[in-house]
Amino acid sequence: MNQSINPHDLGAHTVADDLFTPVDPAAFNAVSPPIFQTSLFTYDSYEAMEDVFAGRTRNYIYSRGDNPTVREFELLVARLEGAEDGRAFSSGTAAITSTILSLVEAGDRVVAVRHLYNDVYRLLVKLLDRLGVGVDFVDPADHDEVRKALSGAKLLYLENPTSFVFELQDIAALSAMAKDAGVTTIIDNSWATPLFQKPIQHGVDIVIHAASKYLGGHSDTVAGVVVGSKEAIARINATSYPYVGAKLSPFEAWLLLRGMRTLRVRLKEHERSGLLLADRLKQHSAIARVRHPAFQDHPGRATLSGYAGLFAFDLNPDIDVARFVNSLREIRLGVSWGGPETLVVPAKVALQIPDRMTSFIRFGVSEQTVRFAVGLEEPELLWNDLQQALHAAKR
Repeated sequence: MNQSINPHDLGAHTVADDLFTPVDPAAFNAVSPPIFQTSLFTYDSYEAMEDVFAGRTRNYIYSRGDNPTVREFELLVARLEGAEDGRAFSSGTAAITSTILSLVEAGDRVVAVRHLYNDVYRLLVKLLDRLGVGVDFVDPADHDEVRKALSGAKLLYLENPTSFVFELQDIAALSAMAKDAGVTTIIDNSWATPLFQKPIQHGVDIVIHAASKYLGGHSDTVAGVVVGSKEAIARINATSYPYVGAKLSPFEAWLLLRGMRTLRVRLKEHERSGLLLADRLKQHSAIARVRHPAFQDHPGRATLSGYAGLFAFDLNPDIDVARFVNSLREIRLGVSWGGPETLVVPAKVALQIPDRMTSFIRFGVSEQTVRFAVGLEEPELLWNDLQQALHAAKR
């Protein structure tokens, strides 16, 4: 059997629990991490294969489980978050679902902040309800309400800031409450990324990313990743990951690794343009409110070392939402965010979802709210587009 190669020796971003791969070390002299586009890995002897299956040695078996390219991505995110280990998935929702399913069973209860991502809201109120798991939604600013809800709960689910309306939470205080109550804390850190917020440093147990957003950064990949302690990831590996089948492909892992090489410079540009446009919108007569964490005097700002380019604004009642969106020439209408293009999503569209099982309806998002994902275009170009569309949309 070929000699196993330690990823530490190959410049991979790893933590203590390294995996080994039986490949020619010369392959890792490439300046870009190689793609191991293979479904399985073979062994030179029965004894070698038995050692792996019996857990006596570590090696790759099948890419639905582990793959060297995917593993490098997992460990890179873990390293950036200050976590011990990680597990990647084919989407952010898959990462969230597998993580929650690994921790709850019938009779348990989850506490979640309001205004969380719509698909997570539906996961909690539809799928988990069928499995006999309850959920309580709380105002994260009301610590008495949170503390009461945590009594007897299994999980606390956070986003800082929350989806669409960008409410902040004091994640250090909430994590401390959860710890006192013996509750595991999970946070979606997709907005801030590990460069602008490190929740584990503030007591959070498990961190999840929709890697499709800023980590990938090019609107060409759908992926998710969860990081935490070795124990937490081992539980996911043992109870949900192998059976859900939502594995990340080697090629998409390679795209993510490529994207993360420019994460620092991209985020700086998203932040610069986002703050500039948010400040101008705040002063515009057609805007009722700008929902940007930088404008909130809240303890939740303390854990943020920077601001992403995603925020929202509320149009005045005399501004027609559909006409505003249709008048945009440079800014596009589309879901998701984190790529180079600037996008808007009007809440009015999301409020039309037929089954009405949305956090927008449950927690009261205004029809005049528009989510704004600032991309990497020249900000003056975007500002001119916003101005002309606001003027055209006035009733």
